[in-house]
Amino acid sequence: MTLDAKIPEGPVEQKWSRYQATCKLVNAANRKKLDVIIVGTGLAGGGAAAALGELGYNVKAFCFHDSPRRAHSTAAQGGVNAAKNYQNDGDNIYRMFYDTVKGGDFRSREANVYRMAELSVSLIDTCVAQGVPFAREYGGVLGNRSFGGVQVERTFYAQGQTGQQLLLGTYSALSRQIKAGRVTMYNRHEMLDLVIVDGQAKGIIARDLITGEIQRYAAHAVVLATGGYSKIFYLSTLALGSNATAIWKAHKRGAYIANPSLTQIHPTCLPQSGERQSKLTLMSESLRNDGRIWVPLKAGDERSPNAIPDDERDYYLERRYPAFGNLTPRDIASRAAKERIDAGHGVGPLKNAVYLDFRDALKEYGRDGIAGRYGNLFDMYRKITGLDAYSEPMRIAPAAHFSMGGLWVDYELMTSVNGLYALGECNFADHGANRLGANSLLQACVDGYFIIPTTIGNYLADQRTKNLPSTDAPEFQQAADAAEAAIRKLLNVNGGRPVDEYHRALGAILWDRCGISRSPEGLQEAIIQITELREDFHRNVRVTGGSHEPNNELEKALRINDYLELAELMCRDALSRDESCGAHFRTDHQTEDGEAVRNDDDFAYVAAWEYTPNGTPTLHKEHLTFQDVKLTARSYK
Repeated sequence: MTLDAKIPEGPVEQKWSRYQATCKLVNAANRKKLDVIIVGTGLAGGGAAAALGELGYNVKAFCFHDSPRRAHSTAAQGGVNAAKNYQNDGDNIYRMFYDTVKGGDFRSREANVYRMAELSVSLIDTCVAQGVPFAREYGGVLGNRSFGGVQVERTFYAQGQTGQQLLLGTYSALSRQIKAGRVTMYNRHEMLDLVIVDGQAKGIIARDLITGEIQRYAAHAVVLATGGYSKIFYLSTLALGSNATAIWKAHKRGAYIANPSLTQIHPTCLPQSGERQSKLTLMSESLRNDGRIWVPLKAGDERSPNAIPDDERDYYLERRYPAFGNLTPRDIASRAAKERIDAGHGVGPLKNAVYLDFRDALKEYGRDGIAGRYGNLFDMYRKITGLDAYSEPMRIAPAAHFSMGGLWVDYELMTSVNGLYALGECNFADHGANRLGANSLLQACVDGYFIIPTTIGNYLADQRTKNLPSTDAPEFQQAADAAEAAIRKLLNVNGGRPVDEYHRALGAILWDRCGISRSPEGLQEAIIQITELREDFHRNVRVTGGSHEPNNELEKALRINDYLELAELMCRDALSRDESCGAHFRTDHQTEDGEAVRNDDDFAYVAAWEYTPNGTPTLHKEHLTFQDVKLTARSYK
């Protein structure tokens, strides 16, 4: 199959307007005859459900939480980017587009990135209209700050709660449509399979997580907005319930997965403190605006940080990257921290952290000034660690965070399955090999609010004369039977090893072999280890409880089953990409001073993997062209 990205003709700055002017439309009278399923109700899915409901479509929205307000979108604290140039510091749409393509190490699609930057301007106005309480300057203008990889201030923020406040705005818009009867909300439901009829996505199989009932739902189109899958590493910044089940089931029904190994390691997380820890806490990247990162110059220095004088500190980011300093992109900051920790300069009880120091900023702005910008983050740090970041530096460490890989989508955000769309973090489209901070909330919002309401009409215009398939159709029956069989199989293993034990083991393999750095030998070894772990899982896992009751162990086992298959594909993808780019750092492709070495001649493509039942996935390539940004070696020095 040839991958057609459906990129509109013309200059990059005119592609979206040309698309909007020429795509098919569905008139208001016909929209009420069309059903759309949306799985996931965070910023991308909730925004899409609200926008499509407002247009008049019949929307069925599903989430496995007890409320859309529990979506992981709430955890993105630092801010959302927009090229509004309120600071008059030289920002504009092209500069944001350029920063994002460069930040992604030239492995993203230009047309999608430009559209995201273009729509960022309208997004802020939409959010303000929803009542999102963005920070304001004294004169009333919205405040901005910087994130990594840029030299302008384009990040809008609501103290350290931006994701939460944006999600509340989305939830308000969604609730309005639920009240109006245009969105039917299915809480505590998890998608277990995708139903394909005549080559088109026509429904899903879902499990009611309270009763355990397997249910069937039909629609004219299916939209997945289920977030990222970095919880596959077990220890990550993601919420415990985050998973890959929906996209993996879609993959097994024909949707390609693109660049699955591209995982962002976030440099400002709280370090692991024990073996039985279940997740890691993210401290916002915004802290790097005013905090300075350093380690003791002397390896193994046991003194308290405040007892170490300036000339015995190594501000290694400022030393190595003077142009960007502490605001280098996340992939570079994470690798630099790992290099210092591995060299024996790590701090904290496990020697696995570096310092993030606000001493100088406190002198400049005072305690109240810093509290106004980051107060809730400092409070959170104190509650978790028992330490006061106003009086001594925070301890931070790199941790698995955002998945840049996801379902392959074209310009319309449609996957390789007709009628199946993927929004937000569960698609691959906008970030390349490394995501710039504050672009996550942006992509989720513009995908949901602005892009899908337009592009899905181009597909649904041809669906208006087609009846919904019956949920008694053979395709629904087969998918429902497969879901029930998978549950029975897990319950019948009756082994002796808990589900979490497999998840921890899988996470350790991935972190060591397919995490912050990779090698061919390590990846080959990981594939063997994952295969053995998967076989052991099906022989020895213990899933307690039954299928027709609330059963958290069963939910976890189903998700781990999918993770064990996805993990092998991640390693195969990383092994096949014989270069270093962004977050994909191969130890066999680096400069003498540890910088990534890209190979544009052979790997300037999107790797889209097709599932095959024999277990050997097929690689398809979407070659990337760069007409508006020149391919150059990425430098932040």
